[in-house]
Amino acid sequence: MQADIFCRVVDNYGDIGVCWRLARRLAQGRGWDVRLWVDDLASFARIQPGITVSAPRQQLGGVDIVHWSDTPDPALAARDVVIEAFACDPPPAFLDSMRQVHPAWINLEYLSAEAWVESCHGLPSQRPDGLVKHFFFPGFTAATGGLLREPGLSAERDALQASMDQQNAFLRALGVDEAVLLRRQDGARTVSLFCYPSAPVDALVQALAADSRASVLLVPEGIAPGLEAACSAPGAPLLARLPFVAQPDFDRLLWSSDLNFVRGEDSFIRAAWAARPLVWQIYPQDENIHLEKLDAWLARYPAPDSAQALIRAWNEPETGQTQAATAAALAPAAWDAWANAARDWDASQAARPDLAENLADFCADLAKKR
Repeated sequence: MQADIFCRVVDNYGDIGVCWRLARRLAQGRGWDVRLWVDDLASFARIQPGITVSAPRQQLGGVDIVHWSDTPDPALAARDVVIEAFACDPPPAFLDSMRQVHPAWINLEYLSAEAWVESCHGLPSQRPDGLVKHFFFPGFTAATGGLLREPGLSAERDALQASMDQQNAFLRALGVDEAVLLRRQDGARTVSLFCYPSAPVDALVQALAADSRASVLLVPEGIAPGLEAACSAPGAPLLARLPFVAQPDFDRLLWSSDLNFVRGEDSFIRAAWAARPLVWQIYPQDENIHLEKLDAWLARYPAPDSAQALIRAWNEPETGQTQAATAAALAPAAWDAWANAARDWDASQAARPDLAENLADFCADLAKKR
């Protein structure tokens, strides 16, 4: 199959993160010929070394990467499959070529745990020009498209999580100070933090400082810029700033942590595959629509009430509940229950076919009907 994936970078890294994983999965896992169209190569380069920001076209990881400009190359016409990520319409000239070949056209939607997704997954939308667009929803049930996951991921994760030496070698290569690594070896809780600016990070630091178990914070550069001051207080966690890394190394960072604070869609799913407790900061939307989506996921996530309260507090900083909720969720009995729930959640979701396999099969079925 020959496919074009279109990606507009809206949320810095989440959009391109999902599209880049999907492109590689289809190219490497199914042998597809994939062109990935990206409008913001600078953001792409932050999470993938080797991207040339100024190149109109380049090859990496078995994928043909095209800079999506205002005047795309007219020679790059539609082929078997067109995947637009998150309702980013292909450019008009490309649409003209689609009318000539009528490819399988997929709108890859945002992830949601809401019940209505199941009834809309896979539905067609007939256009006046004869083209048909199908809606493909990632999700957490067999009636949805599933979640992106590479073969062999669990085995690779388990091997790293079984070796503190391998974890520390990995973190050392990222520039983490020896004092942080020593504290980890002494039993400190490792917390990774990737959040939006609205996150109540000061309350988190205060809760970690008051916890009976010491902690370290691993945070990408540029995220929560006030952390240095917050972590200078007595008893505060040791802070390690990290560079932005390629996706496989981001996975290893999550695997090396005991608790992962993540944001958006891509890092959320990768934290779920870490089989460790996670706190998800969902992308904020007008009129707090995002909180309804958060509740829909929490209804499926088997974590204890204390963990769910922390996740809600993290997404509603105006309530001022983060510090108390963190303390309750990290209490030994609550923490053990949360850790067990995270492993159960990973196992239940990993037992389902992944999104790339489901999408490839769906497109193959559409091709047979053409």
